[in-house]
Amino acid sequence: MSRRPGLYPNDRVTLREVGLRDGLQMVKSYPSTAEKQNWIAREYAAGVRHFEIGSFLPAARMPQFADIRDLIATVAGLEGAVSSALALNERGANDALETELDEIVCVVSATEEHSQANMRRSRDEAVKLVADIAGLAAHSSRKPFVNVGISMAFGCSLAGAVAHREVLQLVDACLDAGADIVGLADTVGFAGPKQVAELCTATARLCGDRPFIIHLHDTRGMGIANASAALDAGARVLDGSLGGLGGCPFAPGATGNVVFEDLVFLCESKGFATGIDLEALAKVRQIPEAAMPNERFHGALARAGPPPNLAWRAGA
Repeated sequence: MSRRPGLYPNDRVTLREVGLRDGLQMVKSYPSTAEKQNWIAREYAAGVRHFEIGSFLPAARMPQFADIRDLIATVAGLEGAVSSALALNERGANDALETELDEIVCVVSATEEHSQANMRRSRDEAVKLVADIAGLAAHSSRKPFVNVGISMAFGCSLAGAVAHREVLQLVDACLDAGADIVGLADTVGFAGPKQVAELCTATARLCGDRPFIIHLHDTRGMGIANASAALDAGARVLDGSLGGLGGCPFAPGATGNVVFEDLVFLCESKGFATGIDLEALAKVRQIPEAAMPNERFHGALARAGPPPNLAWRAGA
């Protein structure tokens, strides 16, 4: 069982906004620290509670994440908010443990090819890293959650098709290594609803009473359809990015995440309360759009707006 089961209740849907991490991985310019803090504050006011806010990587390599400690402190000052950040190695994990971070995100690739390109480690070595980080977290004062994303779970642009049994073996290995929660990532948008439903159903069976995460990209326009299939198959934690920003620099062909605003609309329309005010959330896009005028933003809700007779607004 998780050390802090309340972080991801199994009786409702949790939406994680990953725009400040995954969304900024490949951008040519990025918001200032103050703009990022405003982004977080306004999303929090709209009802968002889970924020993935960066990676523990050298500032010279990823300057867009140089202010990660400032953002962790910002989230820590918001009651009930949860901060997450990526750690790709032991140094990153140790840096994370020196902060008030609530959740360390690790990555294990479903294919050897992507694992070497992304981490310069084999899959077995990546799982060993999960065990090491889980051990460090368990013996730390704050005991942050350890979240492991299985990248390329639905197909790999470097290696091609990925068998479900290989993904499930990695899910099992990561749970055995001490992960608190495991996620399935369609890193390059290869999946369709049938594939997502089948793998989510099998993962739900494997995880038992523990929730799992689904992380989708909209590369081929299937993001929302796949999210709907995942919800129907038992997924209760979903990632999205404001305006559909995002992509993996080590995954040829990767484009943005499923649009967070559209994901909120999907969940509410299917009867899953999110606690997020969609109209207030939609206005937050103005911050990254102004800060990154050359980036492409996406979203059906941004084009059409919510239905005027929307009966499920937060608090209704």
